[in-house]
Amino acid sequence: MDIFERISTNRGDLGKYQKEAHGYFAFPKLEGEIGTRMKFRGKEVLVWSLNNYLGLANHPEVRKVDADAAAEFGMAYPMGARMMSGQTSKHEELENKLAEFVGKEDAFLLNYGYPGMVSIIDSLATRRDVIVYDSEAHACIMDGIFLHKSKGGKSFVYPHNDMARCEKMLGFAKKNAEENGGGILVITEGVFGMAGDLGKLDEVVALKKKFDFRLLVDDAHGFGTMGKTGAGTGEHFGVQDGIDLYFSTFAKSMAGIGGFIASNENVVNFLRYNMRSQTFAKSLPMPMVYGALKRLDLLKTKPELRENLWEVVKLLQKGLREKGFNLGDTQSPVTPVFLSGGPMEGANVTLDLRENYNIFCSVVVYPIVPKDVIMLRIIPTAVHTKEDVEYTIKAFAEVQEKLKANKYDKEKIGM
Repeated sequence: MDIFERISTNRGDLGKYQKEAHGYFAFPKLEGEIGTRMKFRGKEVLVWSLNNYLGLANHPEVRKVDADAAAEFGMAYPMGARMMSGQTSKHEELENKLAEFVGKEDAFLLNYGYPGMVSIIDSLATRRDVIVYDSEAHACIMDGIFLHKSKGGKSFVYPHNDMARCEKMLGFAKKNAEENGGGILVITEGVFGMAGDLGKLDEVVALKKKFDFRLLVDDAHGFGTMGKTGAGTGEHFGVQDGIDLYFSTFAKSMAGIGGFIASNENVVNFLRYNMRSQTFAKSLPMPMVYGALKRLDLLKTKPELRENLWEVVKLLQKGLREKGFNLGDTQSPVTPVFLSGGPMEGANVTLDLRENYNIFCSVVVYPIVPKDVIMLRIIPTAVHTKEDVEYTIKAFAEVQEKLKANKYDKEKIGM
């Protein structure tokens, strides 16, 4: 069958909803200044869907540094990949400061997080090595594992946060690695970005005493939000030293573009010379580097940003739980609200929240969650207010009552 003919009839799990979803539930346009109030389809909404955890996206000091750097350098400098012609002392300064902040010897700056993670896995794991990973690993991790498997490498998956099964998979991995002369790489996340629960990093690190493996942690949602200083979920558990490779992006707490991988100096230097996603891609533009340096400085010197975030998180999550909402096992700012209902009911709940309550949050339905589950995903930030929280809890309670009373159509989108 012709490829174009096939995709005209098979749109994929998410693409099959394209006609109904595009521009509203998928690819919506939030306009105006980044903040808790933005414009959606011409009217102001209270926004709970941006990973702007610390409110740095529109922080005046950040905006000034971004603007000044763009005025001085433009968006092109430095030209070329880091290895060829894209290296600067500022890139190195940012790497050194990131490494120091997360307690590692060295760090390598990445132009984007997603291809960075794929390339980290591809560079580290040969076909002789074995990967053990959590079943709810992010798509970038899964793509890295798919690439590993395409080379003939083995992998073993364990059910989400199931440490007994993780240990069992490590037993299989150890046997396979010994037979093939390879090593073991365990991959998990610090904060799982969809449901907000934490990877059991302390228990995973404890397994290193029994099994000889290296640990790679994706802490995109934990960096800046978790731990005493914001150094991440490893700091939260007191096991940062047990994490062999610490990965995060700038797209969450840092409200920017880029990412980094931190480890010992030998490993980072290996990655510098072997990560295809960096060797063959343009260096991070100078305004992004200057901006990241400023954001990191604020993250380190203004703990009140993180304290404000957690005040909002605790107020919101406590209030929702008191109203009987199921928030799952979240232990992070990510706040999932689980409701009972199908995809169309989920769409209509979201429609009601946006059109009648002026609340914009993300909705997750099947096939991301089971067919009878609706997940409304709320992202609190340091710049939300007590009034924002109270209004949202009241609105959610009303919507929950409508859902229980079967007020939302199960067959089509429309109130």
